[in-house]
Amino acid sequence: MKKLAISTLAVLIACPAFAGNYGSGSSWQLFGLDPYIGLRGGASYTNLNYNFNNTKESVGDMAFQGHVALGLEICDTVRSEIEWSIFSKAKESKDFGNIADVEVGTNMQTLLWNMYWEFGGYHIVRPYIGLGAGVAFVDIDRNVPNVPGVTDSSTKFSAMGALGITFDMERFAVDIAARYNYVDIQSGLHNFGGDIGIRFMF
Repeated sequence: MKKLAISTLAVLIACPAFAGNYGSGSSWQLFGLDPYIGLRGGASYTNLNYNFNNTKESVGDMAFQGHVALGLEICDTVRSEIEWSIFSKAKESKDFGNIADVEVGTNMQTLLWNMYWEFGGYHIVRPYIGLGAGVAFVDIDRNVPNVPGVTDSSTKFSAMGALGITFDMERFAVDIAARYNYVDIQSGLHNFGGDIGIRFMF
């Protein structure tokens, strides 16, 4: 975790410097496509349909989320990216049949390949939609009173959908989006949230 934090800090410091080269014949062009780095953050509500003791309950909690993306602008309206996301722990206590006060907690990270399509005739402000697919790395903790806790770690399919608005300033862009993530674990994990972020163009 410390290495990830240091790497993210280095990216934050370096991005504005690289972004200053945008449009000046930068060697960062890749096959005529414009690369970018995106940094986003926000809050969400995580809902897990959890099975225990022959009972299924909906376990939900608020969580914070952060995203780092490396992408390419394919054309004026389409971009593609690889995105790494980290979500804070979501936990809630529920009664499962005759077992009361069972705390279920979820730690999650995702690695997704996303595609975005911007539409509308405006140069600076444009709405967009996004779709993504990849994997989620999920740890589910279950704590029953007076019983040792159990942790289930797994890697599962994940999908993402987003609807937002981008403010394109050429050298950088600000994105505001509503977002939904699905993870194929237990009877389904659903994450609904909102993000604000910045993309630095090279």
